[in-house]
Amino acid sequence: MKILVVRFSSIGDIVLTTPIIRALKKQVQDVEIHYLTKKNFLPLLESNPHLNKIYAIEKSIDEVLSELKAEQYDFLIDLHHNIRTLQLKFKLGIKHFSFPKLNIRKWLLVRFKFNALPDIHIVDRYFQAVKKWGVKNDGLPGELYIKSTDEVNLSNAFRLENDSFISVALGGQFKTKQIPNTILKHILQDIDLPIVLLGGNEDVEKGIALVELLPGKKIFNACGQYSLMQSASIVSQSEVLLTGDTGLMHIAACFNRQIVSVWGNTVPELGMYPYLPLNKKKFGIHEVKNLSCRPCSKIGFQKCPKGHFNCMNLQNTNAISQDLKSRINL
Repeated sequence: MKILVVRFSSIGDIVLTTPIIRALKKQVQDVEIHYLTKKNFLPLLESNPHLNKIYAIEKSIDEVLSELKAEQYDFLIDLHHNIRTLQLKFKLGIKHFSFPKLNIRKWLLVRFKFNALPDIHIVDRYFQAVKKWGVKNDGLPGELYIKSTDEVNLSNAFRLENDSFISVALGGQFKTKQIPNTILKHILQDIDLPIVLLGGNEDVEKGIALVELLPGKKIFNACGQYSLMQSASIVSQSEVLLTGDTGLMHIAACFNRQIVSVWGNTVPELGMYPYLPLNKKKFGIHEVKNLSCRPCSKIGFQKCPKGHFNCMNLQNTNAISQDLKSRINL
């Protein structure tokens, strides 16, 4: 049996499909699994031993359509469930399965702050797409396989050892998910461990500014210096990750790292909190409750629609700092 799994983006969403890939491969006899995604996210999957082949596109499914038709898939598992996958399913003309995306319930939560969403993690909703084969959640975390060429030698890079530092995710696809430097300053000022700042080229200046806000601290601004998978390697070797609602948060969960998550415009009720089924005490969630404007989006914005950004600016930094300290050397 040959199955095509589809998830185009983004970092966290793709990482959270890996428990389904693993369970499908291990629980269904003689199954061949292919995966279709965007080229930007190919590194997240290319070393996964449960995948037989990966197809990647820049923008359009037409880039690989003829190749996909030639594969003659038996089934398609749609873990994205959008217009593009609808077009793909129509063009391939094969039997397909998906999961409840619950867009109306998400809209009610975002628009009217009425929560009708089930208390179920997105991973468990993904599993509904493979129930035809009797595939069950094995209760294990997501998986990320890092090539040896992407492994960062901490001693060479920062003169650090495993589990001897805190990693901090500065970036994020949307600004309203990122922790502002003013908040990070108060959280980190009493932390004694070395700190490694992670982000892309667009976060370099933010990293420089944060270092200046914390004079005397042992801080390494690694923003823009490492690829996604190299950053994942750094996170996997850190004691704790401090992060917003980001892809690195889900990557840290794959490695069973301690996680302190700070939530801005999004809310955990949307089902995208860290997936740590073996030990839910491994992560802490910090958010400003009872804001009439939150959540303002199920994904995020590049700036606060109201202009005040209270979902981050009113965070209890003392509580976050204490949570961070309590997770050191656990």
